[in-house]
Amino acid sequence: MTTELQTRALHVLETVFGYPAFRGQQAEIVECVAGGGDALVLMPTGGGKSLCYQIPALLRDGVGVVVSPLIALMQDQVDALEEVGVRAAFLNSTQTFEETLRIERLVRNGEIDLVYVAPERLLTQRCLELFDASPIALFAIDEAHCVSQWGHDFRPEYIRLSVLHERYPTIPRIALTATADQQTRAEIAHRLQLIEARQFVSSFDRPNIRYSIVEKTTGRKQLIDFISSEHAQDSGIVYCLSRKKVEETADFLNEHGIRAMAYHAGMDHSVRAANQSRFLREENIVMVATIAFGMGIDKPDVRFVCHLDLPKSIEGYYQETGRAGRDGAPASAWMAYGLQDVVLQRRMIDESEADETFKRVLSMKLDAMLGLCETLSCRRMRLLDYFGERSGPCGNCDTCLIPPVQVDGTVPMQKLLSTVYRVDQRFAAGHVIDVLRGAQTERISQWHHDKLTVYGIGADRSEQEWRAIMRQAIALGFVTVDHDAFSSLKLTDAARPVLKGEQKVQLRQYQKPVKAKRPSSSRSSGYEETELSRDEQQIFERLRSWRMGTAREHGVPAYVVFQDATLREIAKVKPSSIDALRGVSGVGEKKLVSYGDEIVAIINEMM
Repeated sequence: MTTELQTRALHVLETVFGYPAFRGQQAEIVECVAGGGDALVLMPTGGGKSLCYQIPALLRDGVGVVVSPLIALMQDQVDALEEVGVRAAFLNSTQTFEETLRIERLVRNGEIDLVYVAPERLLTQRCLELFDASPIALFAIDEAHCVSQWGHDFRPEYIRLSVLHERYPTIPRIALTATADQQTRAEIAHRLQLIEARQFVSSFDRPNIRYSIVEKTTGRKQLIDFISSEHAQDSGIVYCLSRKKVEETADFLNEHGIRAMAYHAGMDHSVRAANQSRFLREENIVMVATIAFGMGIDKPDVRFVCHLDLPKSIEGYYQETGRAGRDGAPASAWMAYGLQDVVLQRRMIDESEADETFKRVLSMKLDAMLGLCETLSCRRMRLLDYFGERSGPCGNCDTCLIPPVQVDGTVPMQKLLSTVYRVDQRFAAGHVIDVLRGAQTERISQWHHDKLTVYGIGADRSEQEWRAIMRQAIALGFVTVDHDAFSSLKLTDAARPVLKGEQKVQLRQYQKPVKAKRPSSSRSSGYEETELSRDEQQIFERLRSWRMGTAREHGVPAYVVFQDATLREIAKVKPSSIDALRGVSGVGEKKLVSYGDEIVAIINEMM
């Protein structure tokens, strides 16, 4: 970065946003875009992507146009910018005609710094003609992974955003996402005509997130135990596959004293919007949702993300778990996963109307997800490896904290595969396990499977243990689930050498599920700030109370006023004057003017 540009960028960072220095690759990205270059940015959630286009927009002449797929969140994004003194607005269908005209006039006259617009709106002739007649500083394409047809967040309008390069070839563009493997990265560059753009790929690691995957037994009861033991009174998100399960789980949590709300695409729009608003603005609420919820959620103090159903891909899992701990403080990603999840996901792929190529890609992504669930090594290593990043054991996932025992599972695997074969590969997992365990059922008698040589050869193991072995058989590719009405199990070619004794199989030793115990290093809110003294903790709680009242007055989420990290630093520094407060990270000049006197008064009152 040139000395002049560097000085100006740092000045904006400090005086507007209140941060003393850039993090990671932010400075390079700002230099590239502010200097007129194009950029493709991959940065994990909470890594500071927004500053990578906000600061260049403030450094360059004209208006920064931010393409965002999230109409429901534009108001919050604009509120956050206005809190730090940035002139921001949005153009979307929620506005009156008069309000739209007012914003368009500001854009045309260059009297605004940033304007947010949905891709559908941008592609209209009216909007393109507005930008034709306006001084444009840059185009920022947020959530750029939406361009990928292989992803679960695919938005067809994103493909047409190549019009920006064709229509405005001299205006810099920056595409940003938190989730993209090598294939998706190439697709973004190709479809948005960013082949020549500089690519900035930050580490995908979120070291503050603890990843845990447990065997699903009682499902919702396990969820209650997890939340109660590790995250009582915390804000969190619980993902379920179906709308019905979302509503039932939210009801279940409320019945057990945990404040929860539901969110899915089948709900009335006004109810859905109200629930999202409450989640963003209030503390200690759990949102139970389908994957329709979450993209672009900036709430920094989400302390946990849970999955009660298996995600379709590692990209989806990473995207969803990444909504936890945006503030950098400890957070949890917890999943309950069982054999039925695997069967259901396989069936959904097989029954979809997609072509065979697409189904093959979905199957590969599901295989990678199963590999993460069944891995015997560090989960974070496996997760990062998927995105092409090498790492060592993290020490902060369940397999690192309580390493699974690896055993020779060749014999039990042979028993399982033999049973699938002996029942003519026509039956589902439950029946196969009943035959293995020597159960006496009507179906076994009807098909005379009690006469088979494999009947009862697995009676020494519990049903749950065989289900765990079955999951691993599917994850290892020895068994596949047919898409017939019965979810019949079929052997693959990979099973042959195992059955013949030509290949050994290593399995995870079965451990009977136990009630979760909170690790000593975990964090729960309503939590004691271990890094604060008792006096500092009291100041912190007093500041949080003040912040909540102030946020209500302003009609914005509490974190828009100040994030917890900033309040913690204030509690430590104990600034007794405006000048002492000025150096605190997260306190820019506008917030100093807006809130400085009140904060100093609180500090002096408590000293």
